[in-house]
Amino acid sequence: MSWDFSTDPEFETQLEWMRGFVRDEVAPLETLELSDDRLRAVTEPMKAAVKDRGLWACHLGPDLGGQGFGQVKLALMNEILGRTRHAPEVFGCQAPDTGNAEILAMYGTEEQKAKYLAPLLDGRIRSCFSMTEPNAGSDPTLLEARAVRDGDEWVLDGHKWFSSNAATAEFLIVMAVTDPEAEPHARAAMFLVPRDTPGVNIVREVAGMYGGPHHAEILYEGVRLPADAILGGEGEGFTIAQKRLGPGRLHHCMRYLGQMARAFDMLRERAVSRHAHGSVLADKQTVQNWIADSWIQIRAARLLVLHAAWVTDQEGSSGARTEIAAAKVFVSGALHDVIDRALQIHGALGYSADMPLEGMYRLARALPIMDGPDEVHRVTIARQALKGIEPHDGPWPSEHVPTRREAARAKFAAVLDALSVD
Repeated sequence: MSWDFSTDPEFETQLEWMRGFVRDEVAPLETLELSDDRLRAVTEPMKAAVKDRGLWACHLGPDLGGQGFGQVKLALMNEILGRTRHAPEVFGCQAPDTGNAEILAMYGTEEQKAKYLAPLLDGRIRSCFSMTEPNAGSDPTLLEARAVRDGDEWVLDGHKWFSSNAATAEFLIVMAVTDPEAEPHARAAMFLVPRDTPGVNIVREVAGMYGGPHHAEILYEGVRLPADAILGGEGEGFTIAQKRLGPGRLHHCMRYLGQMARAFDMLRERAVSRHAHGSVLADKQTVQNWIADSWIQIRAARLLVLHAAWVTDQEGSSGARTEIAAAKVFVSGALHDVIDRALQIHGALGYSADMPLEGMYRLARALPIMDGPDEVHRVTIARQALKGIEPHDGPWPSEHVPTRREAARAKFAAVLDALSVD
């Protein structure tokens, strides 16, 4: 039997280096407004240091230039990287590039891998995942974008939005319907689309979205693609999306543990620093309740995420679907609550641009929507929890005490009757 919450000393040394590196080198970048070129220039030496340390793109297997660490180690790493927004990119594990690299590695041609996968893994280019639509949301069974075969080409038409990094991506992975008459989960396929392909028209970058203005609205109008642009086969789009999005949801949860921890640090610092009505805020019962509740939610969220990561390592993302869904729902609520308390204790200062909490709060509110609404994940959890549960016959529930009492009397009648005679 193995039941261990410890981290092996060698890996803990790596985590400790990461904590200091993210705190001292990466986190200061979030206070600066830098263009993509300037940000790249500043972060290149940081990426080199990460690679020298053997911590680059650790979500990937060794055959793709990663370390093949597995989800539990990734959870411990992402908990650190989630504290500040530039850290995932510095460590080569930023969304949506991570999931796109996995799709391209599994389904791309050798030519596509040479042209796009190698520089993507090296951090020299960015990519985009283009699935969400105005009329379908993020439900892949409701997509309206169409890809029609025309001789040796595919012709792609559709309207997408919230396509992350589209404006700066070298290529996009687009999900579109190839057979509208098929079953809902077998209608769509994935396509690799170079961004400079004629007909790829970026309408705008949607303002006010979480994580900055890099979520585009796109019109695909008569986009012609070669036959081998399809990634996987026709009808496999939903399956590929699930393989991609499951681990992605878990990685988001890992990083949001870092956001919670950072907000908790701010909450506690303010509590012991701010005086009101004769004492510091830490002496007030309401603030003590905030601190205790936040501590409990962070620990519970962390255990859910680490357990989901462990199940994923044992059974794959499909086998951990319920655990990932549960982690995503719980982390959504916990993240919002912890950040909300930290913002509240700072008052107007907390809601101003002088503190990072306002931006963190917007992100926290987005989490119940992004990567599938929490309501959808609750359905997944409920269905799994109801498997194998049979309806009880008769007018009373199986735990009805009077009914059970009669059964118990009959079960022990001989012993009880003998005692009565004695």
